[in-house]
Amino acid sequence: MILLVTGTSTGVGKTVVTAALAAMTVREFGPQGGQTHARSVAVVKPAQTGVLPGEPGDLEDITRLSGVTSTLELARYPDPLAPDTAARRAGLRPLTLDHVVSSIRDLDADITIVEGAGGLLVRLGEEFTLIDLAHELEAPVLVVAAAGLGTLNHTELTVQALDNAGITCSGLVIGSWPADPDLAARCNLIDLPRVTGVDIVGRIPEGSGALDRAQFLAAAPNWFDPGWLPNAVAKAG
Repeated sequence: MILLVTGTSTGVGKTVVTAALAAMTVREFGPQGGQTHARSVAVVKPAQTGVLPGEPGDLEDITRLSGVTSTLELARYPDPLAPDTAARRAGLRPLTLDHVVSSIRDLDADITIVEGAGGLLVRLGEEFTLIDLAHELEAPVLVVAAAGLGTLNHTELTVQALDNAGITCSGLVIGSWPADPDLAARCNLIDLPRVTGVDIVGRIPEGSGALDRAQFLAAAPNWFDPGWLPNAVAKAG
C-alpha cells in the first residue's frame, strides 16, 4: 500500500501527521500488533526544502517520533521555497516524476507513506505535483487541514482538485487541534465533511510534535478514527 499525505497549505502539520500515521501503522500491523505476518513501513519525503546538507529535516522528526527508520529523501534544497523554485535558485537538478515514482516503487516495504511539500499543487520538481505522483502510483491521498478560520475554503479547493483528477481522498486530518478550540474550529468539525463530502478521520492535538517517542507512540492511535487505517489498507489490497 502507498498513501500520500498533502496539506491544504504549508505549516498545517503534515510532518507530525505523517509521523503519527507511521507510528499507528507499526502498532497496527507490526509484530507488536499481533499480526501473523508483520508488515514493514517506510516513509518518503521526495523533496526537502529549507534545510542545509547535514541538518535534520522532516524525516529525522518522523523517525524521532515514530521510530520508523526506513526513510528516503530524494532531494534537498537550502531555500524554504517550493521544490522546483528552490532547485533553480540553488543551481541543482530538479526531481523528475519518473525518478520519484521508480524510487518509491523500488522500496522494499509493505506500507509506504509519502509526505508532499506545501499544498497539493506545489511543484515537486520538473513540472509535476503530488496529483501527478498519485496518478502514477495509483495511490490515495490524505489531506491535512488547519483547524480554524479559512480552512473550509482551502480544504474544499484541495478536495475538489483531487476529485477533478480522479484521485481518491482517503480522509481529512486536522493537523493541530487546539486545546481550547474557538467557535470556528468547533463549527469546522461539522462543516468540513459537509462541504467536502470527505470524513474527518483524525485530529492531532497541538504540541504533539514535542512529545517523546514513548508518549507519541502510546497516544498516536487515539488521534485517528478506529478502523480507518485497517479499512484503508484493505481497500488498497
